[in-house]
Amino acid sequence: MVLLGIVISWVLGIYSIVLLARLVLSWVPMFSPQWEPRGPVLVVAELVYTLTDPPLRFLRRFIPPLRVGQVALDLSFIVLWLLVLLATQLNRALLLSY
Repeated sequence: MVLLGIVISWVLGIYSIVLLARLVLSWVPMFSPQWEPRGPVLVVAELVYTLTDPPLRFLRRFIPPLRVGQVALDLSFIVLWLLVLLATQLNRALLLSY
């Protein structure tokens, strides 16, 4: 059971890093509009979007963007990040109880 908890901890940690990469990739076009990923960066970007798009699309069905003037804040990303953090803490608490 402890081994399963450790594996879950690793998976959640890696997914947190993938979410951080998604955050960085979503900000790059704002600072450099002509940038397009090529080569290995394209492969990494595709992997990041493949792993993060399904849960984000699911959450966006229930959580609409928050309009602040001309800007729309995507709260689904924040909710997903918080859910991953909550799952990490829950997993850690369960591991410590054994």
